[in-house]
Amino acid sequence: MRLSIDFCKVIALWVAALLVCGPAHAGVMTRESMLKAFPSPLIVGEKEQGVPVWPLLKQDGTATPIVAYVFESIDLAPIPGFSGTPFNLLVMLSAKGEFMNVKVLSQHEPVFLDGLGEGPMLRFVEQYQGLSLMQNIKIGSNLNSANKVGSANVYIDGVSKATASVRILNQSLLSSALKVARAKLGYAEGRDPDLVARIKPDVFAPMDWEALVNAGLITRKTFRNRDIDQAFVGTVGEGLDAEARLAPDANFIDLYVAYLNVPSVGRNLMTPDAWQYLQRRLEPGEQALLVLGSGRYSLLGEDFVRGAVPDRVTLHQQSLPLEIRDLDLDTRLKLPPPLRAAPWRVFRVIAPAGLDPAQALDFELHVTRSKGMIYPERVRKSFAFGAQLPEPYFEAASADNKTWHSIWTGRRGELVVLVLALAALTWALRQQIGLSHSPRRLAYFRTGYLLFTLGFIGWYAQGQLSIVNITALLQAVIAGRSLSFFLYDPMTVLLWAFVIVTFFLWGRGTFCGWLCPFGALQELVSKLAWRLGIRPMQVPDRVDARLKRVKYAVLAGILVLACFSVPWTDRVVEVEPFKTSITLVFDRAWPFVVWAGVMVLLSAFVYKSYCRYLCPLGAGMALLGRLRRIDWLPRRSECGQPCQRCRNDCSYQAIDKKGAIDYDECFQCLDCVAIYQSEQLCVPLIAKSRKSNRPPVIPIVPVREARPAVQGEF
Repeated sequence: MRLSIDFCKVIALWVAALLVCGPAHAGVMTRESMLKAFPSPLIVGEKEQGVPVWPLLKQDGTATPIVAYVFESIDLAPIPGFSGTPFNLLVMLSAKGEFMNVKVLSQHEPVFLDGLGEGPMLRFVEQYQGLSLMQNIKIGSNLNSANKVGSANVYIDGVSKATASVRILNQSLLSSALKVARAKLGYAEGRDPDLVARIKPDVFAPMDWEALVNAGLITRKTFRNRDIDQAFVGTVGEGLDAEARLAPDANFIDLYVAYLNVPSVGRNLMTPDAWQYLQRRLEPGEQALLVLGSGRYSLLGEDFVRGAVPDRVTLHQQSLPLEIRDLDLDTRLKLPPPLRAAPWRVFRVIAPAGLDPAQALDFELHVTRSKGMIYPERVRKSFAFGAQLPEPYFEAASADNKTWHSIWTGRRGELVVLVLALAALTWALRQQIGLSHSPRRLAYFRTGYLLFTLGFIGWYAQGQLSIVNITALLQAVIAGRSLSFFLYDPMTVLLWAFVIVTFFLWGRGTFCGWLCPFGALQELVSKLAWRLGIRPMQVPDRVDARLKRVKYAVLAGILVLACFSVPWTDRVVEVEPFKTSITLVFDRAWPFVVWAGVMVLLSAFVYKSYCRYLCPLGAGMALLGRLRRIDWLPRRSECGQPCQRCRNDCSYQAIDKKGAIDYDECFQCLDCVAIYQSEQLCVPLIAKSRKSNRPPVIPIVPVREARPAVQGEF
């Protein structure tokens, strides 16, 4: 296969861009700007070299303790956004790990640039103030907003239509802050908090209770009366436990802890029905912890409510608190006779808490003693005990477990629908002869699929591919950044993967003709205009050929600017009306709405004019579509010599006078395939019918008027 000169020129342009462009600029704060941002009585220390942070000190008598660390996220976690350029956040982190302030220094997210505007993003960032790295901060529905400060798990409100962008912002903030916390505050040093091990679902061995204990799957911890009494020495609770004084070596409580969702534990302790019920109750990534207490001290206490968070047992991991809540599991466990009367509960740890089965569980048992009747004095002591899941029962953490993994899991329903739709499209293009045997059937299928593309892929799932994806890729490669930011938008990843494969099979038209929401919007408007009596104009062939070159010039200009100026790239990519019409559904400033509206309405008069003449993404698709290996649309020797029927009916003007299909401009509508098979529309078939003395069905309308009968039917 020979690449065209135009394609080679674009490849050369990309190579040149990579050679001339340097790495992206990092932090922007100077000492002067820091002094202005944090005036007296704060004292700005010297920026450190190893970990690029500015210590903030405050005069306290003769001492000047550090009260906070200030840093730029781009210096520590330059995670690219969808423009290929990272957020840069100015973060003020207290010496206790609390976010005192977070400001956005720069961002180039398309949805926040003249789209939704920066307002929703700034309101999103404000939610971090007062939160702590000791909490598990996740983007959700702000369920526990009334108790943000004290809760182990905090959910902050996201931004509609910018879900992936705010997740990247959140990851940039937390990753950079945790690096500072590890270096300066002693947090979880040496472990990447984004990497979490997974329970192996297929590892099982039959074992009884004693075997589970010996295998380390059940951890036992015994506290004796002497241990508890000793902790209260020197407090108001000393000597208050008479039973402990009489029998100091007797058991205060025997504690047993196990991962109940580990198959070798759950399947051995539960009935098959109860095990299946537990699996249905747990979401992906959640853990079920069995805690059993035998002895004179109650594990739960008199005030415990089923389904609640226990007061007497708490859980930490790597110094971070994890909320455990009663799963309210009502079943029987296969316990040994001495433990059958002992109280037990199964506690759920939700996936956003980030519990890592590969790390030790650090439990604390809390015991409270009180002295006095009316206004008693209370003192509380905590007793630590740990548990560790043996290595054979979990899968070590890998890059697949990073933050984006939960996004894919959360959108699995949408992804399943998309996969089924792509499978249907694959079938349609492979079986184009059968599908287009009836023009009416083809018209119904195509119209239905375009409605799905616009409604589901575009407006609902926000799966509009864009030239921004290409500029982001280019800028990330130039700066030497990871491309993992694409994984925050699973719809885009899946669509690009499918489209790249189709370049080798069918060329450019698979995306442009079937999977582009804006293209679908234009075509649906054209169909509606036709039913209203508006006929699109036929662009003269010479003018059409020249106009089709414009999109390549637009593409080249955008790629060059992407190498030299991120702000100018942000401006020129607005030639795409996709963000306005699909991402924001025309909820935007009036100049953008006017541009997008004109492009949509123009398609009623010049068929899909934007796609054919201006679209830089379409130009890129056309160039990559030259990877196609076969000419797969059927042709006859009479096509073009002398028959011009398909050429006259092609709304894209993608068939030349000799009957050859220009696959760079073909949108794979399959109308020509429908004509190819029709004895009422295909002139060679009509002639053949006459020669065989069969009376043909002669079309009533002229040849040029027959075109909408294929494309315009519903």
